[in-house]
Amino acid sequence: MGAREDGDGRRRDPVATKAALLRAAVAEFAGKGLAGARIDEIAQRAGVNKQLVYHYFGSKDDIYAAALETVYAEIRERERGLHLGDLPPEAAMERLIGFSFDYLAEHPEFLALLNDENRQEARHVRGSQRLEQMHSPLVSLIQETIERGAKEGVFRADLDPVQLYISIAGLSYFFFSNNRTLSAIFGRALDKPKAVAERRRHIIAFAMGALRPE
Repeated sequence: MGAREDGDGRRRDPVATKAALLRAAVAEFAGKGLAGARIDEIAQRAGVNKQLVYHYFGSKDDIYAAALETVYAEIRERERGLHLGDLPPEAAMERLIGFSFDYLAEHPEFLALLNDENRQEARHVRGSQRLEQMHSPLVSLIQETIERGAKEGVFRADLDPVQLYISIAGLSYFFFSNNRTLSAIFGRALDKPKAVAERRRHIIAFAMGALRPE
């Protein structure tokens, strides 16, 4: 499909325009949440006419849901790129744990959107079939890695892949989502590179220890 004219008479590529709007929406919703975000600001960030937001996505709720699907799709794509199935079980889990930590460190907008969606009782996530489908391959891959590790005697055989993923994600999520309060409570600058690196090493060692047979 070729370029079309938007409301101000300029020629636009629909695919590029939608991508620009989604990037702008992620930034706007991450910074202000669904309640505080404005369609005008999303359009301005993307450099397009406001009416194109409604044309491509419909309502404010619709583009918010699309923004959530976008950030989840990005992390799922990166996880697939880890090629965990090509690695020995222990190396695969270490890579996944390290990746989960690094991704949250590099993508505060992901944390912000998840926090906002949780405040809304996950109504957009529950309404998205696409998001549910995204998680299935990852859970299967973790299950396969656990089974390979159990056969080799390096992992416990009673691990649930969903519980394991929640634990891995939670260890990193809590650190970043509560970094300021943790820093204040413990009197440490936990956002500094040295502190972040120490936490990363600790999480990998802690999680790997929990995987190993007693």
